[in-house]
Amino acid sequence: MIALDDIRSAAGRIRPHVRRTPTIEVTCVSQPVADARLFLKLENLQASGSFKARGATNKLLSLPSDAVAKGIVTASGGNHGLAVARAARLAGVEATVFVTESATEEKREKLKLWGARVEVLGRIWNEANVGALAHAEESGAAYFHPFADPMVVAGQGTAALELLADAPNLDVVLVAIGGGGLISGMAVALKALKPSIRLVGIEPVGSPTLKASLDAGKVVRLDSVTSKVATMSCGETDPGVFELIRDHVDDIVLISDEEMETAARWLWFELGMAADLSGAAAIAALRSGRVQLDAGDNIGALVCGAGLDGV
Repeated sequence: MIALDDIRSAAGRIRPHVRRTPTIEVTCVSQPVADARLFLKLENLQASGSFKARGATNKLLSLPSDAVAKGIVTASGGNHGLAVARAARLAGVEATVFVTESATEEKREKLKLWGARVEVLGRIWNEANVGALAHAEESGAAYFHPFADPMVVAGQGTAALELLADAPNLDVVLVAIGGGGLISGMAVALKALKPSIRLVGIEPVGSPTLKASLDAGKVVRLDSVTSKVATMSCGETDPGVFELIRDHVDDIVLISDEEMETAARWLWFELGMAADLSGAAAIAALRSGRVQLDAGDNIGALVCGAGLDGV
């Protein structure tokens, strides 16, 4: 689907339009989450509130202007929709975002503030996506897939270039998974630049999309999705994304929604950081002890989205 050069090209393309978010070492906390050095890449400070601005902006800038003349449409649990709404504003066109019923009211209101038309459809992303595809067919709007698009995946991978530049001694990187676009893009960059790095994906117990597919050796559709975390709930991934994750990701661990809620509260209490539940997934995985660590490991993790879940 993509290679390191695609990610480097994306970084140059989007640089004037997104933020180079900081990486901080977590120190001076009352309740450490691991006996290791922990570095957080603060994508909750990214334009539109998450890493998704990287992929949506790269997708927009890869297209001729007339390709989006009739607007942009997508389906989202919230964060990708916000990034697409921002991209549409950059292009001066209308955005239509189909969100799941589980998308938080906070995300829906932010979408409207960005000028998007919001349509609520289905319990999980795959169901909302049916509406987005139909709208694209009927209206001629450009469709921006949140994870099964090489330009989007390459854009998300740019976060890894920055993370490794800021913290070159990382041994382990933790990444939350919804459809898999973020971890696949980051995995290509991280494994190309530092093959020894161990990459661990994190999924909700109630939406183990990639773990189930890896266990089966092929893409599978989940029988049900019970997680309430809209930004990490996806019934089926994309074959290209699956292949990148199969070939580059070392492990996937599962955590509960409640563990993410507790982790979001930890981020707010310890760091004053307002993260959504996906943004707290890495902290939840560390606090639960499900990530196997060696003594002295340097850990990198994304706080991938902003939100009020822990406030």
